[in-house]
Amino acid sequence: MKKRIVVPFLPLLFFLLNACEKQETAQEEMYEVAVPITQPIAEFRASVKIQEPKAITEAGKIYTYKDYVFVNDKYQGIHVIDNRDHYVPEKIAYLKIPKNVDIAVKDEMLYADSGMDLVVFDISDINNIRQVERLENVFPNTNYMVPEGAAFVDNENFDPQKDVVVGYVMESRKIEMTDYGDDMVFFNNAEAAYSAGGGNSGTGGSLARFKIVTDYLYAIDQQNIMVFDISSLTNPQKISEEYVGWDVETIFQEKDHLFLGSTTGMYIYSIENPEKPAFVSRVQHVMGCDPVVVQDDIAYVTIRGGNWCGQEESELVLIDVSDKAAPKTLSTYEMENPYGLGVREGKLFVCDGTAGLKVYDLTTTPDLVLADHFEDVNTYDVIPLDDVLLMIGDNILYQYNYKNDEVNLISSFSLN
Repeated sequence: MKKRIVVPFLPLLFFLLNACEKQETAQEEMYEVAVPITQPIAEFRASVKIQEPKAITEAGKIYTYKDYVFVNDKYQGIHVIDNRDHYVPEKIAYLKIPKNVDIAVKDEMLYADSGMDLVVFDISDINNIRQVERLENVFPNTNYMVPEGAAFVDNENFDPQKDVVVGYVMESRKIEMTDYGDDMVFFNNAEAAYSAGGGNSGTGGSLARFKIVTDYLYAIDQQNIMVFDISSLTNPQKISEEYVGWDVETIFQEKDHLFLGSTTGMYIYSIENPEKPAFVSRVQHVMGCDPVVVQDDIAYVTIRGGNWCGQEESELVLIDVSDKAAPKTLSTYEMENPYGLGVREGKLFVCDGTAGLKVYDLTTTPDLVLADHFEDVNTYDVIPLDDVLLMIGDNILYQYNYKNDEVNLISSFSLN
């Protein structure tokens, strides 16, 4: 197994820079500055709409419930797809939900984040979807969806008590590093810092930030895990919020434990008391974007390096979690630029970005065997179901039959 040096998380530089004394010899340099585009809070909340199908802008995460697939249009809304015929899926509606990142569904109720709020939709009649509830100000960290490449954010004209940040424009400015004011926030890891089952619930991919377990919805933002009681489906209640650590990205549930992926490690929380998740342990790894899935006491973690995610190299890591208090790394495999992954029926499916979909045989775990490789697709996230494998990438919904020893493409449906 290869050893790596863990790099400190870059946004900590913000605090270090604030603590340093000004240097008289500082030079002005050109920096990219993100200037917020804002919208009044009341107007923002009123902009949720149920609309006719439309072309997608940028496909994000996928979620499936019964015969329907829900595809996130990053920070804009949700496309609803009728998937009763895997060969000919059909768009049937679009939910305009500004600043949406995730959804989860239970018993015909769809829960979606919209910036700082949680919005509930009744989808019992899929052709007549209705908004039935909105919990305000339940997600604390939602005004930092900063464009990649921004070194600073100019918050001079942003009042969080009145407005919501709905986007940014980029400007090149000369800035003296020792002389920026309180409204100029140093931001060295931009995109990473946005803030974003039981019963008859749906299934999300490995990049999910929402997870329903029985009567509880667990949601993570960049630093916290929040718990909502959804026993009254149309009247959810936020009952707890627990600080986890910096840059928490994904959530996965296996039995009575939650596995949280972050850019610096994997956290394990017990939900034996479902209302208050309890920290059990943490596995530290090299810095990189990190979703996780778990099966049979093995956690599979992809770590994407490069860009704003961290160090350059990317990996697939297998971790023994049979002892939740003392997880152990078993093996490491090099990847190109991995995103989501899924595990089922003795197979591990890894979305290795531009390197395609990789299918591993788990028979000899922790020694993996590459059983199949679809190199001609750009992959993002995947959900293995009983009867079909769903995958999203390049604004295309792919579906595969993966039973027996073969993986065969059923259909590819453009969302444009």
